[in-house]
Amino acid sequence: MRVLGTGIGWRPEIADAVERMRGIDWVEVVAENVCPGHLPESLLRLRERGVTVIPHGVSLGLGGADRPDEGRLTALAERAEALGAPLVTEHIAFVRAGGALTASPRLEAGHLLPVPRTRDALDVLCENVRIAQDALPVPLALENIAALFSWPDEELTEGQFLSELVERTGVRLLIDVANLHTNHVNRGEDPAEALAALPLEALAYVHVAGGFERDGVWHDSHAHPVPRPVLDILTGLAARVAPPGVLLERDENFPDPAELVRELTAIRGAVAAGRSHAARGTAARGTAVAGAAGAGAGGVGVVARPVAGVRERVAVAQTAVLSSLVAGTPVPEGFDRVRMGVQARALAAKRAGVVAKVAPELPVILGAGYREAFLAYARQRPMRGGYRQDALDFAGHLLKLGRPAEPGARRELRDWWLDRAGPAPRKRGLVSRVLRRRG
Repeated sequence: MRVLGTGIGWRPEIADAVERMRGIDWVEVVAENVCPGHLPESLLRLRERGVTVIPHGVSLGLGGADRPDEGRLTALAERAEALGAPLVTEHIAFVRAGGALTASPRLEAGHLLPVPRTRDALDVLCENVRIAQDALPVPLALENIAALFSWPDEELTEGQFLSELVERTGVRLLIDVANLHTNHVNRGEDPAEALAALPLEALAYVHVAGGFERDGVWHDSHAHPVPRPVLDILTGLAARVAPPGVLLERDENFPDPAELVRELTAIRGAVAAGRSHAARGTAARGTAVAGAAGAGAGGVGVVARPVAGVRERVAVAQTAVLSSLVAGTPVPEGFDRVRMGVQARALAAKRAGVVAKVAPELPVILGAGYREAFLAYARQRPMRGGYRQDALDFAGHLLKLGRPAEPGARRELRDWWLDRAGPAPRKRGLVSRVLRRRG
């Protein structure tokens, strides 16, 4: 495995601070947020200094029932080549459902959702991973995700699921220790047991991030400081294997650069503590990892099954789950209705927040009523495309209802919508005029 060192998630809001930080060996960038032909100057300067840049995809949905979209794979490959990346990463998740396999409308989650740990889901995931590997110019690593809910009647533990995935595809793993903590709080999964069962010999690198707990549910926000339990899990991982790279993720509510540096220092300390334990022989990592590999791979068959009919079964199950979360259909039997309700509200809240970011004029035009209006819209209208399309759909929905009530705001919203929904921009100065109102 290539040694990466200590890294941080590159975001435009902290680009200058990242460039000034000492001891940053590599950065990770959300693949969908950069254009190969117009890379941010900050990333180019980091690359010139020898800092490795890795694209991290969020929209492939390799755990979904459909075959990976060729256009998305091509886009990810282009970003890997433009950034000179040694590998690319994605998630073990599904992000959309419906469509041709179920003869139902396509639904978008706008979020990473857990796949069931079943034989059907594993077969589909393995085939999708092999398709992606064939299309990418560099190795692929997949991340374990955080989840608010569990699937009923799962057939495999996470360790068994990931071990067989690695054995059948050769894919590498990106282990997010914050997600292990999230699943501990939300699903009762013991982090130490999870680490002992993971095929850590396939480790590419590690994610570390913060979150918060509310009403007994842990939210993986990437907007809060890294808590001590997450650092302890990182120490436990480092006691079993030397992580090739460790990266701090932060997506919003960015603190002072000095606070980010303190978090990076704490992360280095957690890794050093784990390696010290390993050197003293206080963690029996060799036995644990060897046992986990045997239980995960040797105890189950690894012969691929035909997935033609399997895809349809997975599609039906995932569509029922996603429809209950974003379209208000009944929660499928066996799922925790309370947790599914929490997940549904979290998805709607995330939609509102991301739409406000990609279309910052909308909260300005609608004022304090933006969030309430968007959540009411989201309860009736599942997302049918990306977030930019969602912003257009939301604006069009309001205009059909004759809103906002104030004529000037309604006229401004109509102009904003027409400027983007038509074949060519109508009023090039609209964005700057609207945003000036924010001041």
